[in-house]
Amino acid sequence: MHVGKQTWRFSNKPVIISTATVVGPDEGQGPLADDFDFVHDDLDMQEKSWEKAERKLLEQATQLAVVNGNITQDDLDYFVGGDLMNQIISNSFAARALGVPYIGVFGACSTSMQSLAIASLLVDSGNAKHVMAGTCSHNCTAEKQFRYPTEYGSQKPPTAQFTVTGAGAAIVAKNGQGPRVIAATIGKIVDLGIKDPFNMGAAMAPAAVDTIVTHLADLNRKPEDYDLIVTGDLASVGFGIANDLFKKAGVPMDKANYNDCGLMIFDLVKQAVQAGGSGCGCSAVVTYGHILKKMKKGELKRVLIAATGALLSPLSFQQGETIPCIAHAVTLEMEG
Repeated sequence: MHVGKQTWRFSNKPVIISTATVVGPDEGQGPLADDFDFVHDDLDMQEKSWEKAERKLLEQATQLAVVNGNITQDDLDYFVGGDLMNQIISNSFAARALGVPYIGVFGACSTSMQSLAIASLLVDSGNAKHVMAGTCSHNCTAEKQFRYPTEYGSQKPPTAQFTVTGAGAAIVAKNGQGPRVIAATIGKIVDLGIKDPFNMGAAMAPAAVDTIVTHLADLNRKPEDYDLIVTGDLASVGFGIANDLFKKAGVPMDKANYNDCGLMIFDLVKQAVQAGGSGCGCSAVVTYGHILKKMKKGELKRVLIAATGALLSPLSFQQGETIPCIAHAVTLEMEG
């Protein structure tokens, strides 16, 4: 059911019956390490290239999600996913291995909630019984593609973010046990003219605020109606800007338990990650690992995840374009 300006309310409340998260060594040294299913101890992961290592992350996450859901790959009706690599090749190749109907999507770092929203819509509408949503990123592939070659060793400014090496997958079903997907707000492009690829937080913060404000208005809710609201991944710079923008919009986020996936996944004091985490895998592994485990334990009942994405490319940067940004938000609830 469409409500308000940009929100889908799911009448049948699709359930996330299983998830899986696979991460790299830096994430395994962070504060959420115990919440991930598998931690690799090196970035190569016994592959010949970082690009193949990124694909391996997602293949492992999708396989684990199937096992954790106590189903088979044949039970999956669709796989919805995307990533940051050229033409979302990590997901396309993982989908080849998965062998189920595939819907490739691109929302940059917002892809985790974009894919989850679409998967939930397919199930809620009755067009599928089991749909997997998944995404991934790798620090070395993203840095090489969007900034400087990793081997170059360029010094990064404090506004820069550290791309998460990780993959997260979730299986959405019509019936089962687990957190339910209640609503999703599809974001619109917000571009305030920032061109600096080393300042993603500042570029994405206005989109995150726009989507969350719209989500609350569409559902007639207040920030304190949620046990937790998280953005992903604004990190320290964007998180501060978002808080200022919420105040200007008259949204009392100070009354809410508000956090950011880019701040949660790393220890900014002990780890050299500049402003914090980013990448398609950031909000995916924080949500499907840490947050959903807290929900299953009964520590959180209603959560709003607003994943953010900077929709730039090397081509658009070379042409001197500004950075268009977007955020997609999903509400999860644990019944009982």
